[in-house]
Amino acid sequence: MSHRKFLGGEKMSEKTVIIGGKKVGDGMPAFIIAEAGSNHDGKLDQAKKLIDIAANAGADAVKFQTFKADLMYPRKSGAVEYLKKLGVNKSIYDIIKEMEMPYEWLGVLADYCKKKKLLFLSTPFDEQSADILEKYVPAFKIASYEITHLPLIEYIAKKGKPMIISTGAANMGEIDEAVDTVYKAGNPQLCLMQCTAKYPSPLEAINTRVIRTLKDRFGVPVGLSDHSREALPAPIAAVSLGANLVEKHFTISNSMPGPDHTFALEPDELENMVQQIRMAERALGSFEKKLLPEESELVNYRRAIFTRGEIRKGEIFSSKNLIILRKPGLKEGGVAPKEMRRLIGKKAKLDLTSELLLQPDDVIW
Repeated sequence: MSHRKFLGGEKMSEKTVIIGGKKVGDGMPAFIIAEAGSNHDGKLDQAKKLIDIAANAGADAVKFQTFKADLMYPRKSGAVEYLKKLGVNKSIYDIIKEMEMPYEWLGVLADYCKKKKLLFLSTPFDEQSADILEKYVPAFKIASYEITHLPLIEYIAKKGKPMIISTGAANMGEIDEAVDTVYKAGNPQLCLMQCTAKYPSPLEAINTRVIRTLKDRFGVPVGLSDHSREALPAPIAAVSLGANLVEKHFTISNSMPGPDHTFALEPDELENMVQQIRMAERALGSFEKKLLPEESELVNYRRAIFTRGEIRKGEIFSSKNLIILRKPGLKEGGVAPKEMRRLIGKKAKLDLTSELLLQPDDVIW
């Protein structure tokens, strides 16, 4: 497959990426990822319940996160400011340590997803986790925090699976480097995600229009990884702008303890989001402007030229004996309003009754 040779190369055409048998790209339904993240809280049964919720909502995939604290943060790391506001005063290292997903869960959760007819995804944050995930996931997701970790991106790209890269907090130059790293590793299967790295993110910071910017620049499927608390505005705006993927955090309940529960969608909100996205896609339709079958009846109510009163054979047509009215459901074509000026001064070919839909054959042209 040809791809955009980013450094000094030409822009490639819009392409399709296949993830677990599902086509992701223009003309396809948005690929919806229900982001469970670490909202399993270290409980396998809770992780399975999250899978149940994602499946019931109609998502295409559920995504967790696979990492090791020792490979992510120094042990002496301090607390995170946004988590302090949520009352979490532990160091980021301790928080991450508590949120680790045991590697032995991966096969269990992947099998459970298959049973639920849901794709299983999990974001690796290090090479070790990527190696273990490789046999369980149909694609790799790169988190925004790792977009400048080019060695990790290259390592994962060489595995040959489709890649989804989030771009939160990144500038265009950093995105350029990440994209080029994937392509130089010989992997053309790439999707990008517009993302705002704020938890939760205010709507005015979502910037869904960047989806078009990324599409135009890279020619790859582009989606939205949405961290706003609201269920609908950003995903619907994204799909309206042509987003090929939508990712949204969800939880069992916002009242559960943990850093990611408070801004995630609850089960009914996730289900509603999926339904509304699918409805929005139906409303988007195609790019072709044409008369639709649903509109065909309206044609018979368009305006046409009628007689104001009786007109005798040979009488000259004028603005006094003609009027433009809507047809009351008449299928006969009549004479279109645009012909009025041409018609004035012409003669009637035969006697015409009052309020008659004028036909071309009624006129001596």
